[in-house]
Amino acid sequence: MKEKINSIKEEINSYSGADSESVEFFRVKYISKKSLINDLFEDFKKLSVKEKKELGKPLNELKTLAKEKLISLSIETSKEGSDDNKLDYSLPAEDDSIGSLHPLRIVRNNIIKIFRDIGFSIEDGPEIEEDWYNFTALNFPKNHPAREMQDTFFISKDPDIVLRTHTSNVQIRLMEKQKPPMRVIIPGRVYRNETVSAKSHCFFHQVEGLYIDKNVSFKDLKDTLYYFAKEMFGSDTKVRFRPSYFPFTEPSAEMDISWKNGWLEILGSGLVDPNVLKNCGIDPKEYSGFAFGMGIERIAMLKYGIDDLRLFSENDKRFLRQFRGAH
Repeated sequence: MKEKINSIKEEINSYSGADSESVEFFRVKYISKKSLINDLFEDFKKLSVKEKKELGKPLNELKTLAKEKLISLSIETSKEGSDDNKLDYSLPAEDDSIGSLHPLRIVRNNIIKIFRDIGFSIEDGPEIEEDWYNFTALNFPKNHPAREMQDTFFISKDPDIVLRTHTSNVQIRLMEKQKPPMRVIIPGRVYRNETVSAKSHCFFHQVEGLYIDKNVSFKDLKDTLYYFAKEMFGSDTKVRFRPSYFPFTEPSAEMDISWKNGWLEILGSGLVDPNVLKNCGIDPKEYSGFAFGMGIERIAMLKYGIDDLRLFSENDKRFLRQFRGAH
């Protein structure tokens, strides 16, 4: 064994390696569990007490020598490779961004800021809702199409529990609990039992607004939405209102903005129906108000020229990377 120790010692002292592969070869041959030195230690266990006293110290010194040599080789190899890793300052800077906000989050934040700047607070509520808050209190007749299965996701077999079809449910909850005046916007996710396509989806995102106070008029609604449109789409944006129908507002109107060479509808609005106020315990003779609602996806598609609604929920990095730097 003494001859083996001396032979391996000479090999270690004379070994040289200029790359990582050579270092790894050295480690496997002399340091690993299947190495020559480890084999010597296995043989050492079988020696007599006298032989162990004679060879124990040289064997331990050999193991220490191998470890020190491995360290030395590793240091030399890293120095050799450091030249290859030097920065070339003539090259363009690397992109160090670690991610970006989702386009829907960007648009949502912009909408919230616009309304927050004019005194609206932000509210939230449950996505799984009772019929009262999602339909009945909002003046939906029992035979209204929105109550049918093709529009609404019902939870289990209970006809009174649904996935909310709009964030108007939060308006009802707020009016039940708070006394006017109130001025809020309600961003959130909603659900419709619709076929997924480039223009529709089974879930999407809305922002709804509600303002209740004394002597609130349709002019207040129009002035608020004029301000929003110009802040969101630019000061040159033109706006028009067209009569429409919603169960929970009267009168009701859809708002269009000038877009390219025509008009494009972006939201629905109206004065809160007196029956809705009564359902929430608010005297319609003393208070009035307006409400509006818009789809965040629709606004984002206009802002960024997106023509397929499905892109927002497919998590395609090629799509999402286009919004780096946006806020």
